[in-house]
Amino acid sequence: MATDVQIAVRKVVSVNPATGAVLREIECASESEVQAAVARARTAQQEWYEAGISKRVAILRRFQHLLHEKKSEIARLITQEAGKPYVEALLTEVLVVLDAAGFLAKNAYGLLRDEAVPHGNLAMKAKAGRIMREPYGVIGIISPWNYPFSIPATESLAALVAGNAVVVKPSELTSLMALELASLLYAAGVPKDVFQVVVGDGATGAALIHSEIDKLIFTGSVQTGKRIAQAAAARLLPVVLELGGKDPMLVLDDADVEVASSGAVWGAFVNAGQACLSVERCYVHRSLYEPFLEACMSKARQLRVGDGMEAETDVGPMIHERQVRNVEAQMEDAMARGARLLIGGARVGRGASNFYAPTVLADVTHEMRIMREETFGPVLPVMAFDQDDEAVRLANDSEYGLAASVWTRDRARGEALAARIHAGTVMVNDTVSCFGISEAPHGGVKASGIGRTHGRFGLEEMVRIKYMGSDRLPGIKKIWWYGYGAAFARQMEGFLDLQFGRGLGRRVRGAMRSAGVYVRKGRV
Repeated sequence: MATDVQIAVRKVVSVNPATGAVLREIECASESEVQAAVARARTAQQEWYEAGISKRVAILRRFQHLLHEKKSEIARLITQEAGKPYVEALLTEVLVVLDAAGFLAKNAYGLLRDEAVPHGNLAMKAKAGRIMREPYGVIGIISPWNYPFSIPATESLAALVAGNAVVVKPSELTSLMALELASLLYAAGVPKDVFQVVVGDGATGAALIHSEIDKLIFTGSVQTGKRIAQAAAARLLPVVLELGGKDPMLVLDDADVEVASSGAVWGAFVNAGQACLSVERCYVHRSLYEPFLEACMSKARQLRVGDGMEAETDVGPMIHERQVRNVEAQMEDAMARGARLLIGGARVGRGASNFYAPTVLADVTHEMRIMREETFGPVLPVMAFDQDDEAVRLANDSEYGLAASVWTRDRARGEALAARIHAGTVMVNDTVSCFGISEAPHGGVKASGIGRTHGRFGLEEMVRIKYMGSDRLPGIKKIWWYGYGAAFARQMEGFLDLQFGRGLGRRVRGAMRSAGVYVRKGRV
């Protein structure tokens, strides 16, 4: 007797975090669908590369133009799916991508062209060498929900202009923005098989990792990043891992409290604190501690929490209930260990609201989870210090090392301390905005990841480096080829003295001993 077998179809649901309204349900790409996407990308990649950099740059410029024309529409879509205020979507997502497209269009040719390599070794002077930069082939990108447009876009644009094909797996919470990115790229002229989006959950991401991609760019948690690194190691898959941070802010005794407190409030609460570059630890010199706390508390009180589509909103919702619960758990631990709550510390609204009040905590210590684990929520924990050395030690007392900031009226002093902080980026008198500087590399040290995105170094991550050497005297046997012996050994000793001996006399004697090496007989 025949029976109907129903196969459960996995779906991801895009939800507006401010209202709970379902924006769209999308079926997850299966393992076979991911493999097929990568296979199509591989087939299309060679033609894309052979089209030449001029064509790819022209497409980037068209993409930039189309994005600018649709800037308001794109920003509203970001707000609907990710929750951040509309103006933040414009500034931290659309503006970043527009600038990145401009940077790549302007600089890609110069950064990707062949580079002559001079040869210092006298034995190699008859050779011409150059560095060539070739695309990997197919780049896989697994992108997060907190910046659902700017992160996959900036990474994809760099990969594409270098001649790669790209397959993006977006977060299951913000798939719509990746699909919107695809629409813009197609409209600009990128072939559909050269850029593809595979929507899905963790299983879809795993399928991409285990597919025949040539490199993986991942942005997400340390735990997931470690699992990805282990999986990639099995076949030596190159990876770039941006794994978040616990970024410290150091407010020195000569800092401008009014400016620094505004920087701290924005740095801690932008995107509801859901940024890898958020200020998550704030260390303030004891002489400024109480005035700084008062200023932060006053400014946090003025922030308006609400739907990001409302023009007056400063802080939107957190992305999901589980993110709110993580913040609540860290807050509970901090309060139990003696932290002082100055403002906030609770949800805003009724029931299981995703809105969490901007929160300022005082008297925190490194024994508290909120000073050691990534919070990813609108909490500003503040701790006092007495000496600059102590501040640097506290800043470095973390498994993370993504970014940091130093606040002082003395730029030289700030830069001197910045040099001692273990982080991929350190800003003096600003924070977070480094992500919007297209020329600046983005990435961290320690548990914050491996490799870089953005700028010259981000573009370098999208290519393989090849050295090509060509001999200018192809009809002459090389002096180092076979035909050894005692005489040749003495000649080579002299040759080394000629190049590296100390003193003119030793070098001259070395030249005389090695002179016969060029006409040495008996070479095989």
